[in-house]
Amino acid sequence: MEKLEEKNTMDSSFKYVVSDEPGGENIKACFACGVCTASCPAAEVKEEFNPRKIIRMILLGLKDKVLSSDLIWFCETCYTCSFYCPQDVKFANIMSALRNLAVKEKYVEPAFLDGIKKLDTYVHGLRSKMVQCALEDKKAPINPEEILKKCI
Repeated sequence: MEKLEEKNTMDSSFKYVVSDEPGGENIKACFACGVCTASCPAAEVKEEFNPRKIIRMILLGLKDKVLSSDLIWFCETCYTCSFYCPQDVKFANIMSALRNLAVKEKYVEPAFLDGIKKLDTYVHGLRSKMVQCALEDKKAPINPEEILKKCI
């Protein structure tokens, strides 16, 4: 289990900073049920990506740890977590708020955020092409590697 950061590295106002950002308004409503993590496709492929843990770090005020973390870039903004959240926290929107804060606070350059947005658009387009290709033969088993080779 990870050791909690020393008190002097905590920023008790961080949750308010996040809640003041567009998309972060519902952060304080989280009661850590874990539905976001259980439903997250990114958490399925990236074990360290844990929406509940990220929210907890925000609420604890671990600003530097959150904004400098590579993990804030793994959210696919698919909104699956938001669909299931009983508190309407909208984790994908919170991730957008964190990314914008990371730029504002100079943890990353604005060009990096723009690049991630382009990457997300590209990946969603790639998925669409692969699904279209898979639809050509609905009886065949789906092998993602084969579809990628065949259709892209």
